[in-house]
Amino acid sequence: MVGLGTLANVGAVLLGGALGSLVIPQVPEEMRTSTMKALGLAVVLIGLKMAWETESILLLVVSLALGTMLGEWLRIEDRLQAWARRLERWPITQRGGFAKGFVQASLLFCTGAMAITGALEDGLNGNPSILYAKSILDGVASIMFGSVMGVGVMFAAIPVLVYQGLITLGASAISGFLTEAMIREISATGGLMVAAIGFNLMGAAEIRIGNLLPGLVVVAVLAGVFL
Repeated sequence: MVGLGTLANVGAVLLGGALGSLVIPQVPEEMRTSTMKALGLAVVLIGLKMAWETESILLLVVSLALGTMLGEWLRIEDRLQAWARRLERWPITQRGGFAKGFVQASLLFCTGAMAITGALEDGLNGNPSILYAKSILDGVASIMFGSVMGVGVMFAAIPVLVYQGLITLGASAISGFLTEAMIREISATGGLMVAAIGFNLMGAAEIRIGNLLPGLVVVAVLAGVFL
């Protein structure tokens, strides 16, 4: 069923936010760091497994390279970060309590490339595995945020539902116009991006994931022409 990944993500945010704000005291920094690194390792495995499905490594490499150059030229990562910083400077986010937890958690859960690649994979292939992994990450983060910022973190589930849900439904709607090769190579390229997210989580790299996203469009075009 298309959309299960987003529903799981929403449930994880609600559960994590509830545990953090109502049950669990503030999580120690060492525990948070170690947990995120361990989860990052699992994310790398998921991404590499997806990337291995490609029928043309050359096409994947060329698409990722061209897409990254386009992303750097468009400064996608910088624009995403600037947008997030502007929202964080809103007067409402400077206050304690509900609003601050809601806005900051929403930014964390919705502005990353994993939300986009996961929703696309769910919509195109009916494969929610990326969003399941994201659900675990967001659930852990919700516990940590909730223990500091309160129940506002739980309500970040609403923008997650709308944002990822729309991407998933949009991808599902256009999947009928894409060839099997195009969908396969989009999935494989997205898998490499997911692996890069995992390396970032582990602190093993500092890859500007947002600038890789145009590679998904490039690989779809090249796969449609050459495969």
